[in-house]
Amino acid sequence: MAQPVVIAVTNQKGGVGKTTTSINLSYCLAQAGKNVLLIDFDPQGNATSGLGVDKQGLEKTVLDVIQNTLPLSAVTLSTEYKNLSLVPATPELANAEVELARAERRFTRLKDAIAGYDGYDYIIIDSPPSLSLLTVNGMIAANYVLLPVQAEFYALEGLGQLLETIQLIRKGMNPTLELLGVLVTMLDSRTTLSQQVYDEVKKHFPGKVFETAIPRNVRIAEAPSHGEPVGAYDKWCKGARAYKTLSKEVVTRVGQTRS
Repeated sequence: MAQPVVIAVTNQKGGVGKTTTSINLSYCLAQAGKNVLLIDFDPQGNATSGLGVDKQGLEKTVLDVIQNTLPLSAVTLSTEYKNLSLVPATPELANAEVELARAERRFTRLKDAIAGYDGYDYIIIDSPPSLSLLTVNGMIAANYVLLPVQAEFYALEGLGQLLETIQLIRKGMNPTLELLGVLVTMLDSRTTLSQQVYDEVKKHFPGKVFETAIPRNVRIAEAPSHGEPVGAYDKWCKGARAYKTLSKEVVTRVGQTRS
């Protein structure tokens, strides 16, 4: 079987729709018939609870994989959605940062775990909102970075640092890492500011901004409290339709870069 396409959803800022995008992109790809593995790599564990998994009852998580005590297959859970599996996380993952700081092969733990783990078309990594050892592990394991950017005044602040990190990783540990695209989230088309930010992001990343922007949508905000992707919660809402369109765009872009 072909190697899975590994996408790290990354931005060191919190609250930009990173986890929401990881969950809903994974769900839409799975609905389209792709076999998808979502790796929750954020100590907050929001992608885990966002798919309806109770973090309290978990005995095995991605932390066991990073500590080299279990293979990825041993911590992978099926979800109630066809074609979609999850590697869960709990707040204990934060301990990995400290433990890994002096460990051998500390930058490639996730990459090593994914290597040879077949059966998936796409692996989506929900990275933590920081430029931490975990985030770097995610980018070294990935083929692509998907960068969500909130349509707000400080959207571009701090992105320079993230892009520098991507460049460093390309020079050293993962020369084929590519920016798949920049996704504008929480776009309120009624405000001038949102439109200005969108235009600014396009200027900053020529040719890299996804055509699809994710709108501000109350359904997107409600869905996690029900432990569901927005497409399962209300498939006709604006937010669900936007993520479905995004998933098609992701498949097209991956196809273009691979050919």
